[in-house]
Amino acid sequence: MEASRIALPIGTALDRFIKNNQDQFQYASGELSQLLRDIALASKVVNREINKAGLIDIMGAMGSQNSTGEQQQKLDVLANIRFTRALSKGGEVCALISEETESFVDLNNEGNYVIAIDPLDGSSNIDVNVSIGTIFSIYRRKSKVGEPINEQDILQTGDDQVAAGYILYGSSTMLVYTTGHGVNGFTYEPTLGEYVLSHPDMTMPENGKIYSINEGSANSFSPAVNEYLKYCKDSNYTARYIGSLVADFHRNMLKGGIYIYPATAKDPHGKLRLMYECNALAFIAEQAGGIASDGKGRIMEIKPKDLHQRTPFYVGSVKMVEKAIGFVK
Repeated sequence: MEASRIALPIGTALDRFIKNNQDQFQYASGELSQLLRDIALASKVVNREINKAGLIDIMGAMGSQNSTGEQQQKLDVLANIRFTRALSKGGEVCALISEETESFVDLNNEGNYVIAIDPLDGSSNIDVNVSIGTIFSIYRRKSKVGEPINEQDILQTGDDQVAAGYILYGSSTMLVYTTGHGVNGFTYEPTLGEYVLSHPDMTMPENGKIYSINEGSANSFSPAVNEYLKYCKDSNYTARYIGSLVADFHRNMLKGGIYIYPATAKDPHGKLRLMYECNALAFIAEQAGGIASDGKGRIMEIKPKDLHQRTPFYVGSVKMVEKAIGFVK
């Protein structure tokens, strides 16, 4: 039977909200609550660094590439360090999957959770002061404590997530998360140093008129995707594309819309990563009343074969995603 939920008013601090809703989680021992607090703490540090990025030398490229062959930005590396330190010191996380590392990181402790994280999504927007974000998925380890971390612990499906969320560093900083009992959003109040409940029980409109896709790559899209884009234009939909996944997703969740990153000639398997981008946002979308697909089926049913596995991604309002999939199929 689903645990009862305590309704708390807007302005409730994140710590109090987590504490009062802890019994929603089947492993209610306080570990997950502490883990979410660790993520929130690290995000405050990253937020501080981002806000002073133009004043000190932490903008621009590192001159190296991450595990997926993309140019690493200085803030990418900094954010990865901050989250790794916070999660390793907390003791609840036994292993970490990050976009910035080639293999998983064994934290050599007796933690019960595995974290998959994109520490700083939207790297190309860092230097031009456009919204960026952090995306995270939380899984419970499959192996027994004391046993070596194995593939079964790491390569879990989206349906195995026990929690997921994102942090949006924009005009205000927001933390949005779900533990499978709806979606709640918290806005950072810098004078208090606290996240406070600002968007309780977030729901995605069933339909919308915003489509988000990089149309500059239209020549490499399939005919079916281009047919859907023509349908959007003929329907007088509005095109909105920031280029930061978190920001595009967040806008569409509030206003109704669809985000698409399809397979292309250059990336026939898609570009976005299943484990630390798509699974988390798919979980949030479904909990908010939306859906997420790879063009064939539910994102969260895909069994990953690789840490950095890529997938096409269609996510957003139910009717818009279903219409798009109708074209693609």
